[in-house]
Amino acid sequence: MKKHLLKTRLLSFAALCGIALAFASCTKDDVAQNPAKPNEEENKNLTTFVAGGENKTRTSMDYNSGDFYWEADDYIYVKDDDGVLRKSTNAPTSKVASFKYTVPGKFTASTSYKVYYFGKNSSNNQVVIPSAQSQSTPNNTEHFGVSGDYGTATATKVTGKNQFEFVLEHQAAYLVFHPYTSNTLLQNCSLTKIEVSSDNDIVSTYTLNASTGTLQSVSTGAEADKKIILSTKGSGTYANGFPLNTASDNVAVNGAYMVIKPGTHTLKVRYWLKDVSTGIEGTVTKAFKAFNYDVNNYYDIDGNLNIRDYDGDHYYMWDAQNQYWYGYEWTKNLGAGVGQPTLAGQPAGNYAQSNTDSRYYHEGNSSGRVDAIHTPCKDLPNANELSWYCMHGDPRWDADELWTTMGHLYKGGMWFKKKSVLQAESHYDTEKSADGTTDMRTTQNVYTNNSSSINNSGLPSAVDAGNYFYLSALGVYSSGHLNLAGDYGHYWSSSAYPWFSGMYPWLSENAYLMMFNSSYVTVVSDSRVSGCRVGRFE
Repeated sequence: MKKHLLKTRLLSFAALCGIALAFASCTKDDVAQNPAKPNEEENKNLTTFVAGGENKTRTSMDYNSGDFYWEADDYIYVKDDDGVLRKSTNAPTSKVASFKYTVPGKFTASTSYKVYYFGKNSSNNQVVIPSAQSQSTPNNTEHFGVSGDYGTATATKVTGKNQFEFVLEHQAAYLVFHPYTSNTLLQNCSLTKIEVSSDNDIVSTYTLNASTGTLQSVSTGAEADKKIILSTKGSGTYANGFPLNTASDNVAVNGAYMVIKPGTHTLKVRYWLKDVSTGIEGTVTKAFKAFNYDVNNYYDIDGNLNIRDYDGDHYYMWDAQNQYWYGYEWTKNLGAGVGQPTLAGQPAGNYAQSNTDSRYYHEGNSSGRVDAIHTPCKDLPNANELSWYCMHGDPRWDADELWTTMGHLYKGGMWFKKKSVLQAESHYDTEKSADGTTDMRTTQNVYTNNSSSINNSGLPSAVDAGNYFYLSALGVYSSGHLNLAGDYGHYWSSSAYPWFSGMYPWLSENAYLMMFNSSYVTVVSDSRVSGCRVGRFE
C-alpha cells in the first residue's frame, strides 16, 4: 500500500483565497497561467482572494507530482464578520493555475478567517462523499469535485496589504487504482467499474458546525455507507470502460481514482471486467488488511489482475496414476476429436476405457474402507473432512468471480471457510463426519447443504474475506466430454465409497466427492470413472 502526501502549499489572496479539490492529470504547459482579472470597479465592495500561482494548492491533481489545479466551478466559502457563510461570486470556467476569487461580506474585524471548499456535490454547509462515483476518462480526477472532495484552511492577513494567506488541507482520503494484467484473455476486456467495500463507513455526509467551524460526520453504520462503486465508462473510446491492454502498471493508460471517508478501514476491492465480444462480465477480487487511510493523502491500490488460471491437467478418474488427458493434452494441438476437449460440445478425445491404461481409476472395494493410494488423490481431504466444509464452511456461491482455463474465460464458484477457521470453531474432524458420529469411509453417508444463504450471501465481507478460500466451478469430464464448466464444481476426496452387499452393488465402485452449484453443496458418491478435479482445499 503506497501512500502519497498531497502537496498543500501557501496561498495568498486579497482578503480571501479560493480552494478546491479533484484530481486531474496535467502539466504546467497545458494550464492557463494568467486568467483575466475581474473588473475592479464592479468588485470594489467585494473582498478579493487570490489563489496563488503555479504549483500551489488547487482542486485537481497530477498523480506524479501531487500538485493540484483549479477546475471549472470551484467555489469557496468564508465566514465573515457577521458570522454569515459567504460564497464567492465567481469561480474558474476552465482548468487554471491561479485564480482571483471575490467574496461579499465584511472582513475587517479579524486577522484570520476560516476558508472552506465544499466541492460540487454539496449545499452551502454540507459535503457528501457519495456511494456512486464516476470517472469517464483514464487518469483524470476532475470528478473529485462531485465525489466529496473538500478542504479547509485558516486565512491569515498579510501585514500592510488587504490580503490573506492560508494553506489548504484536503480533508478526504483518495484511492488510486492501477489495473493491469498479463492474461491475454483479460487484455481483451474493459474495466467497467470498481467496487470498494469496507468494514465501516467510507460514504459520509459532513455538516458544518456553526459554533466550532468544523465539518463533522456522524457514523450511521448502515451497510449502504460501507460501499462505493466507481463507474469507469465514458464515451467514444471509453464507452465500454477503460482498456486493460497493459501487462504492467501504467496509470496514464487506465488509472482510476476514488474519494473515501478517511479512517482505519479493512477494504475489499472488486474490479469489474467485461469481454465485449462474448458479453461475459465478472470480477477480480482483492482483500486488504486494516489500514489507516489518512486525510490529505492518496494511496496506490494493487491492480494486478492476473486471475486464477487453471490448467487442464488436474482432472482425474478417481485415484488414477495419471491425469484424465495424459498424453493427449489440449496444449499438444492433436486436432478435434483426438485430444482434450476444452469446451462443452466438442467431440470426445482419447480417454481411458480399461484398467490397462494408467489413467484408469483405482478399482476394487471388496471389504470396508478403501483409501486413495496414488498422488494426488491420496493427499486430498477424506470424505469426513469434506462433510465439514459442506455443512459448516458457510458455502457462498459467487456468480461473478472470473477465472480462466484452457484458453477460455469463465465465472462462477464457491467460497468456503478455511480449515484453520473451521478448526478454531470446533467444526472439523478427520475421523468423524459432520454429524459427529459417522466415519464415512466405513459407513455410507451423504451430506447436502441447500440453505438459501448459499446463493444469497455472495462474497464474504471485507473483514471476513481472509477467512475463506475459493473453488471455481470447473465442471467434469464424462465419457471424454467436458460438461458444466462455470456451473458446477466436482472435487474428489481421498475416500472410496465403502463396500456393501446391497441391491446396488455398482455403488461399491464409486468414490466420494464434493459437488456444488449456485443452489447447494453436497458430499456424495459418484462413479470413479468420472473426470473430476483434484483441487487444493485450504
